[in-house]
Amino acid sequence: MLQRTTPTIRELLSYRLHVVANLLSRGAELRYRREFGVSLWEWRTVALLGGSREALSLNELSRAAGIDKSQMSRVVSGLVARRLVSRAIDGADARGVRLALTRTGERLYAGLIRAAAERNDAFLGALSARERACVERALAKLAEEARRFIREEGRRA
Repeated sequence: MLQRTTPTIRELLSYRLHVVANLLSRGAELRYRREFGVSLWEWRTVALLGGSREALSLNELSRAAGIDKSQMSRVVSGLVARRLVSRAIDGADARGVRLALTRTGERLYAGLIRAAAERNDAFLGALSARERACVERALAKLAEEARRFIREEGRRA
């Protein structure tokens, strides 16, 4: 009979994925700061706005980035001050604002997304076609299982 031991944190899947994600993020931030003068959160904000077909609210942007609204507000304020992002009153809710890239922000986005695609290709190039397909399937399964856990915990709260 297989004896089960309690894993250490370093053996937990969530921790191992977190370590890999942090390594990828640190490398990205070094390049984006050197090449474009933006932090990782600024890059993600510009990328989310640049990849959107319409202006986003601060709530939509913070939810998509996975950070709290106050932190996103600080990131956006810095991008607005640098004239990379514009704020406009939300036509549907005068209390809200819609955020979009300026022309300068769009040029920055084009360079950032090119650099991100290069990095992405390099990482995927380290894997065989079979490994890439396996990673894609595994990530999809893990994301769905994580969503299920979140729903369950929400019901228990």
